[in-house]
Amino acid sequence: MTTEQTPDVKQYNRIKLVVSLTGTAVSFLLLLLMLFTGFTVTVESYCYSVSTHSYLALILFSAILGIINSVVSFPFSLYSGFLLEHQYRMSNQTFLQWLWENFKGMLVSIPIMLPLLLIFYFFLSELKTLWWLPAGVTLFIFSIGLSRIAPTFILPLFYQLTPLENSALKEKILALTKATKMTVQGIFVFNLSKTTKKANAAFTGIGKSKRILLGDTLVDSFSPDEIETVFAHELGHYVHGHIWKNILAGTLSIFLGLYLTSEAYSASLSWFGFSSESQLAALPLLLLWLGVYSIVTSPAGNILSRKYEFEADRYAIHTTKNKEAFISTMNKLAAMNLADTQPHPLVEFLFYSHPSIEKRIIAAENL
Repeated sequence: MTTEQTPDVKQYNRIKLVVSLTGTAVSFLLLLLMLFTGFTVTVESYCYSVSTHSYLALILFSAILGIINSVVSFPFSLYSGFLLEHQYRMSNQTFLQWLWENFKGMLVSIPIMLPLLLIFYFFLSELKTLWWLPAGVTLFIFSIGLSRIAPTFILPLFYQLTPLENSALKEKILALTKATKMTVQGIFVFNLSKTTKKANAAFTGIGKSKRILLGDTLVDSFSPDEIETVFAHELGHYVHGHIWKNILAGTLSIFLGLYLTSEAYSASLSWFGFSSESQLAALPLLLLWLGVYSIVTSPAGNILSRKYEFEADRYAIHTTKNKEAFISTMNKLAAMNLADTQPHPLVEFLFYSHPSIEKRIIAAENL
């Protein structure tokens, strides 16, 4: 059975959702306002006055609009990511630490996104309405590459990773992996507590970069049997091929989304008086259509994700043969993470990538 929740937990999740939806709506309205007022045309003219080189102008154009969007979205990020977390005593960060982590994330994302932006614009300029096809191939290759390097190069920039020292727990985990003939590069504990009191674990990487990651909050607060069920759940994703299935589904979604976006983009250029797909001032319109596609298809992706979570739960229980540990783990995670164990069905359908804790526990009890 799930642990009874206080009204504060419901309120916390309700506020997080409202702030997130409001922030998304404001970002959409900002793009529309820029397009309808001709602001993007003004920025485009300024960028070409600084440099006549189209790619340099593109970088400047993207930087200006990116800064504007960051300024507008900052209050939502500040409230949801810092103020609210402190209000509910979930954050371990000072304001300066929170700022630094966000700034560091921006510094890391720039060298990753900039090449993608330039490649994307090249396809848009040279191939016109067929830009979506090579763009989809590029995003597929990029996602595979990022999955390989993220655990070894990107994650250590944000968290300190240390090998798991608990030999008994390590043996439990390695015994589970041996049964699947899966090889991993190591079992690491990362200092999640530097930012939050929440608990988490992950199975990251593909190929030779596969790593098992356990948050220190998880290691410190959960029993070895409970941690074993957490890892067995993550291992279930590997055994059922969810990683590659997600990559395949994501790739199909990317190609479909880029194609539909391309059609909508070309058809709507004349609404704002734009002359071509590669006009800098028109690019926010492209972002707008990509955003619409993402919002419309997100529930379908969540349905698939929840299905995979149930499968991973069943694998964890069947493998560990410890239903009680799984249920206690779910209740502990709900308490530590302030998770809404009984969200409104519509909210769960639209926004939850994981089944509610209550449904996961009921499914476990029925096994």
